Amino acid sequence: MSHPQSTNRPGTPDGEPANDGTPPIGRRHDLGGRRLLLHRTGSGGPSVVFVPGAGMVGFDYLNLHDQVSERTTSVLYDRAGTGWSDPVPLPRTGAEVTDELRELLHSAGVPAPYILVGHSLGGSYVRRYAQRFPAEVAGLLLLDPTHEDSVTRMSKQVLEMLERLNDQPPPEPTEEELQQFRGLFAPRLAQWPEAVREALIAHHLAHWRTGAQEGANLVQLGEEVRHGGDLPDVPVIVLTAMGRDMFQAVQLSEEVEREFCDVKYALHAELAAAAPRGEHRVLDDAGHAWLHVERPDAVHRAITDLLDGVGR
Repeated sequence: MSHPQSTNRPGTPDGEPANDGTPPIGRRHDLGGRRLLLHRTGSGGPSVVFVPGAGMVGFDYLNLHDQVSERTTSVLYDRAGTGWSDPVPLPRTGAEVTDELRELLHSAGVPAPYILVGHSLGGSYVRRYAQRFPAEVAGLLLLDPTHEDSVTRMSKQVLEMLERLNDQPPPEPTEEELQQFRGLFAPRLAQWPEAVREALIAHHLAHWRTGAQEGANLVQLGEEVRHGGDLPDVPVIVLTAMGRDMFQAVQLSEEVEREFCDVKYALHAELAAAAPRGEHRVLDDAGHAWLHVERPDAVHRAITDLLDGVGR
């Protein structure tokens, strides 16, 4: 059973390149024969590093990256197997992903400490990074993060429905469905530079399986986080998106999505309360997948607050 991370229907099967084209911005860094995309602008520290949700890529956060880079170093990247980075079989463990991110940041000369911004599945990855490399973390922003206890909190009815969904892989989208999804992506990326926007839309329409492939490790990743130890004593902000998400609406009824929201609200509140310097903020007017586009002001404010709070 998997949490509905990013239901951005319109990945590629395991083993195929995540993206064959040249990235519209940024460059690939070679880590022992594997190339990973990284886009870095700005200067100073702490460096802000965006860690995408399942099915998302670094350029999806370009709106916030450009704002953040006016104040400090900001970094977008694609995990191996996603976006414009080289392919690997999916899913992967939290240890693999965090080792890879650390090696990439060090290789690219991005100075620690980092404020890690993790969205959805990326929220679990940045928690794991903070558990493993606490001296390199200055703060955490968790954007509607996945949680290891979400499965045990759901009702039996919802769990059974999700099992049925997971047992029935979605069929290939028709041309009409692809155009419908293009219509969902286009307005959300309207402010992106044209070259980046068109590359992003084409990527999402061609690689709609990647989110499910990455999210298949939720149980294992949750166990890694559950037994990984406490978070370091750094500021932590948890942002919960309680609004209707039109991408999740493709698969989930409003009633089921509401139960997910109620459960995650409670889990996020507990997560913030358990952090030494945690804070829980709620967005009633933003959905899960694109809260950073629907409420960029709230996300940017949270990053600014973390930057202001470092060293206090």
